[in-house]
Amino acid sequence: MALSYKARRRLSLLWLVVGLPVYIVLAITIVGLFDRPPFLLELAIYVGLGLVWAFLAKPIFKGVGKADPDADADD
Repeated sequence: MALSYKARRRLSLLWLVVGLPVYIVLAITIVGLFDRPPFLLELAIYVGLGLVWAFLAKPIFKGVGKADPDADADD
């Protein structure tokens, strides 16, 4: 099921307003589980969580920055 342009725009905004803070809290919580991990492990955790977050968001953000394909050309 493909999302409409307006639905993708709304979901992308929701994803940024809600999903990004949740990601930040999750990342800090996961790193806080360890006793100050080595720098490279901490970096790997942040990068890994960031990649997961980005891959989950990719279908939502795809084409959102372009003009609405469903709108009339006159608008």
